Amino acid sequence: MASTYEAAADAQDRSKSKRISALKELWPFLKPYKLMIFMASFALTLTAAVSLILPLAVRRVVDTFSSGNTIILDQYFLAAIGIAGLLSVGTALRYALVTRLGERVVTDIRKEVFGRVIHLSPQFFEKIMTGEVLSRITTDTTVILSVIGSSVSVALRNVFILIGGMILMLLTSLKLTSLVFLIVPAIIVPILVLGRRLRTLSRENQDWIAASSGNASEALMAVQTVQAFSHEKLTKRSFDLVAETSFNSAKKRITTRSFLTVIVIFLVFSGVVGVLWIGARDVRNELMSVGMLVQFVIYSVMVAGAVAALSEIWSELQRAAGATERLVELLNIEDTVNDPIKAVSPPKRWLGEITFSDVTFSYPSRSDDATLSNLNINIKPGETIALVGISGAGKSTFIQLLQRFYDPDQGEIFLDGIDIKTMKRLEFRKSIALVPQDPVIFAATVMENIRFGNPEANNEEIFQAARSAAAHDFINELPQGYDTYVGERGVMLSGGQKQRVAIARAILRNAPVLLLDEATSALDAENERSVQKAFDHLTKGRTTIVVAHRLATVKKADRIIVLDEGEIIAEGSHEKLINEKGLYARLASLQFTS
Repeated sequence: MASTYEAAADAQDRSKSKRISALKELWPFLKPYKLMIFMASFALTLTAAVSLILPLAVRRVVDTFSSGNTIILDQYFLAAIGIAGLLSVGTALRYALVTRLGERVVTDIRKEVFGRVIHLSPQFFEKIMTGEVLSRITTDTTVILSVIGSSVSVALRNVFILIGGMILMLLTSLKLTSLVFLIVPAIIVPILVLGRRLRTLSRENQDWIAASSGNASEALMAVQTVQAFSHEKLTKRSFDLVAETSFNSAKKRITTRSFLTVIVIFLVFSGVVGVLWIGARDVRNELMSVGMLVQFVIYSVMVAGAVAALSEIWSELQRAAGATERLVELLNIEDTVNDPIKAVSPPKRWLGEITFSDVTFSYPSRSDDATLSNLNINIKPGETIALVGISGAGKSTFIQLLQRFYDPDQGEIFLDGIDIKTMKRLEFRKSIALVPQDPVIFAATVMENIRFGNPEANNEEIFQAARSAAAHDFINELPQGYDTYVGERGVMLSGGQKQRVAIARAILRNAPVLLLDEATSALDAENERSVQKAFDHLTKGRTTIVVAHRLATVKKADRIIVLDEGEIIAEGSHEKLINEKGLYARLASLQFTS
């Protein structure tokens, strides 16, 4: 789990060069909702304008007190109530539109990011933890929601009030406004200086939050292993370290922001007090009316409040910029496996012929060590091939390359004579059914897990697939039968039950190419015999590739291919390879036990 800590530290270093201009990357997600943006902007402008009109009404009321004209005074009060009503309606409309816009945009971002990540090849997940990806989809989008759904509109409103208030202050008293402008540089400088620091700390904080999420996700997904090795304290200590580092990062951000807020608010309101002192002397010397001073005071307070609000919102915008960068990073990531721009159409009916031509491959994380070297294999339609070899010989790699999870460094892979690189992955993968060594069971019902093989299958087809996989009887004994919820990763099922559900899923797929990667490894002898009968029926007319360490599975193959260090060292029938007394004969005596 130290890798989690190191990854976050690397991300922290990268964060120092980021800019708030990253927010422009949100425009493609905002663009479809131009009408909503226009309506929200109109409501925002309306409320800002009404807010700026109120001090004018207050000035009239104050100056009318001394005139004794009750009718005019009543009219001004009625006008003030009308303005307040307009302000409340405009504010409610702005809130409704902006909040809805924020929710809509963030939903679109989450869908887009998840849609991008779910299509990325396994190589991507060698470099980043799943928990960090989830953190970006959840935590980072929540930050963006806060900004689009609140901070941006509040910021724009305060910008309007700041500009409009300053203009009206100039019109009210040029002398007092000139004094106010002298304070502005003293406020702008700390905002710019501390703002840069805040931007760095915001990105750093989000990276550590993602790191803690990744750490927790990894531990919880392997909770049984953690507990089995009595590793709870060490695992908790590792999480605590990352969580505390995240807290310390947040503490720095909060301290810097608080310091910025203190400086700005003190300077703003100290300046306002000084200007008021001079204004009060002008009223006493009859250089301006009481109403004008009150009007100027209100505008100065509004402008001061706008500046203070903008200083706080600035840090929120910086957090959103950091979140946007991290999400855009996922959207723009270059995948190593991509569909061709002009894809070749797949055949109407797949036969299942597979050819590996001079295939050499190394995993990106260990590029100096070739897993497969100059591999040449031709598998005829309907043929059953068993791949045999010691661990690390390249058997599972063969299956991963055939599904184009990775691309070979050299050579080509053909399916029915068509290079799989020239076809869309979604198309040619429809011709393949897989039963992995570690069956993946989703947090759903048994019925839904089997139907995953063919979403369009009816219930009877699912029942038949379960019978063929020797799963029907144990499923019926579950509390709700096929409607039993099996929990996350199928925790309610035994290893053998999970495997049979995965086999039923592959049977339901009814694909011309069947991949069995240690498919019977978790079955007892009785269930294995039942499943073997299902396989005997299932493999007829299908091209089948079997990776197995069980003699009963291997010896029924039409051809056995022995791999060693990524190369074919022998091939033939079970009897032939036994008589050659090579690696296969040695494995048969040591590993292949029924």
